[in-house]
Amino acid sequence: MAKDKVCIIGAGASGIAAAKVFHQHGIDFDCFEKGSQVGGLWRYNNDNGLSPAYASLHVNTSKRITAYSDFPMPDDYPDYPSHEQMARYFDAVVDHFGLREKITFRTTVTEVQPADRHQWQVTLHSGETRSYRAVVVANGHHWKPRMASFPGTFSGRQLHSHQYRTPEPFAGLRVLVIGIGNSAVDIAVDVCRVAKRTVLSTRRGAHVIPKFVLGRPVDEFITPLMSYFPLGLQRLGFNLLLWMARGRQEHYGIPKPKHKLLQEHPTISSDLLVRVRHGDIQIKPNVRRLDGNQVEFADGSREPFDAIIHCTGYEIAFPFFKNGFFEVRDNDLRLYRRVVPPEHPGLYFIGFVQPLGPIPPLAELQAEWVARLLTGECTLPDRAAMQREIEQYKRKLRRRYVDSPRHTLEVDYYPYIRQLRREMKAGRRRARSRHA
Repeated sequence: MAKDKVCIIGAGASGIAAAKVFHQHGIDFDCFEKGSQVGGLWRYNNDNGLSPAYASLHVNTSKRITAYSDFPMPDDYPDYPSHEQMARYFDAVVDHFGLREKITFRTTVTEVQPADRHQWQVTLHSGETRSYRAVVVANGHHWKPRMASFPGTFSGRQLHSHQYRTPEPFAGLRVLVIGIGNSAVDIAVDVCRVAKRTVLSTRRGAHVIPKFVLGRPVDEFITPLMSYFPLGLQRLGFNLLLWMARGRQEHYGIPKPKHKLLQEHPTISSDLLVRVRHGDIQIKPNVRRLDGNQVEFADGSREPFDAIIHCTGYEIAFPFFKNGFFEVRDNDLRLYRRVVPPEHPGLYFIGFVQPLGPIPPLAELQAEWVARLLTGECTLPDRAAMQREIEQYKRKLRRRYVDSPRHTLEVDYYPYIRQLRREMKAGRRRARSRHA
């Protein structure tokens, strides 16, 4: 019966991770996917209408560490696979583990609400309502664009990076790209090949990290052992790697940011350095105001543009939670170990992290923990203890990272893995003591 099942919302990288792990644990589930295929944001022009993938998109973490633990990516994949290769990989995972028949495609979850202490009511777009013992939210956090707001008005075209696909519509135009995160840099590099002028505007700047160091993917130098070192020592080691790989980024024409390395989510790009050095991309400070086709920058300079592309991130949203249930403000998700909302037993969130590394393996480990909670192998601490951990995490974020909605989901990759594994051990002890 459905009431004995678990509901998984979404069949992207995180939803697939949950489905795979639950299948391996013998947990019965239904997975609902709005589109007609798996892969989420990695499915180019996904018919669910939510994918931000552009034609030139490649993953920014290497294939070895991005893959799930028990299903490596093909040997003939490059170090940094394209969106097409990532989508094929997720198809292969689903078929290898026999998950496809468990996924209901072209189905939107329109409402989720608690029915009683041990049941959740899930309503589908058809109007059908089902009861589940737990709900796993895996709909991702890169689908609702957040636009920048500036004084004045702009007479040209404005769009968010979520709408960007190819550079051809910008041929011969003067293009301003807002932001210096990974999408902003990729799009600026893409557009500058055909645009008349390409400018990248940034409030704080960024530490630009090349994808390769000494011929190897940069994340291969980030080891579990390195994560045990104090942050200052990690920063020193990383700076040494960057110096060997590219020298000082100021030599390329990219200003050094005021914040320290690892104090903000890094920007991964080898192409930006060359394009700025070639003069194909110019760096400008933040926009001060808009005036017709003119844009005034914080340094007082002004120039005309035909188009502005906002690469300004996303808002976390759950349209299936109604009437104020589980509100999210300023992208602040209050979750124990980034998974469990203490006030709502039986509700879990998978993949809502922003690591210095790949999300799929972390989603897989989160799902492993949730599976053990569902089978009773692990139990949670009391609500007060979970609330204390959430507050400690928020304080740590404020100390560690630049204050921005972009950093509300940040985790350190290997320390977070260790944290989840410790949590599972503690959860098993709690379960044993409660049954003693």
